[in-house]
Amino acid sequence: MAESPRTNRLRRLLDGDDVALGVLDNTYSPTLVEFYGELGLDFVWTDLEHAGPSPWDGERLDDLLRAADATDIELLVRIPSPDPALVRKALDAGVRNLFVSRVETAEEVRRAVRASRFRYDGDAGDRGFANPRASRWGTADDYVRTEDEETLVGVTIENRTALDNLDEILDVPELGFAFVGPLDLAVSFGHPGEPNHQEVQDAVAEIERASIDAGVPLGGLGFGMADVNEKADSGYQILNLGSTTGAVKQVVTSWLDDYDG
Repeated sequence: MAESPRTNRLRRLLDGDDVALGVLDNTYSPTLVEFYGELGLDFVWTDLEHAGPSPWDGERLDDLLRAADATDIELLVRIPSPDPALVRKALDAGVRNLFVSRVETAEEVRRAVRASRFRYDGDAGDRGFANPRASRWGTADDYVRTEDEETLVGVTIENRTALDNLDEILDVPELGFAFVGPLDLAVSFGHPGEPNHQEVQDAVAEIERASIDAGVPLGGLGFGMADVNEKADSGYQILNLGSTTGAVKQVVTSWLDDYDG
């Protein structure tokens, strides 16, 4: 029989109160996932909510996950809704780190987290048992225990309803992390494109305080390295440094600005 699947590096960082740094790869490229691992990042954010392949496309996830395995980097996959069937599908493909968009209530979060576990909160979980890639097609030793210990499911707090239910959401057993979504919070508060609006910033501060007080790891976007360093110092543990296209844009624009022709 094969050895148990590798441990979840991102979960280890959070459990050790360390900070995980990553990049959003909005090209959905296995080559870039592998390359980011060579550069020493902790995770690559793969966003299946706003673009990219279908979240149901297991074969595309397989390719991205194999690339992550090659350089010991974690894939952090965002799915578009707290659908338990979608949670199970992504995890069976071998995803270990999920964060769920569009949550509003603690019960939605509880169903999503329970769908990721064979045993949950002292009771039966809702994870389906099969022989998918996550189990190395049935060859992995101690599959059930390893999956329950290593899988990480978090949520994005990005709308007013979730904010109203924040304490109950953060109290859901085995919630892996809370990720602050200022851009969608701005939309929800009626200020699209204005994440720095005072009403939005007040909501962000509320999420930060509540997550840290609840002992739930906090994640968010970094708006430049000064902001990343400030957030890391203030308690954030998952920080996205930028995106593939944003990095390319910055470099190419600087080349064109320096061109003398």
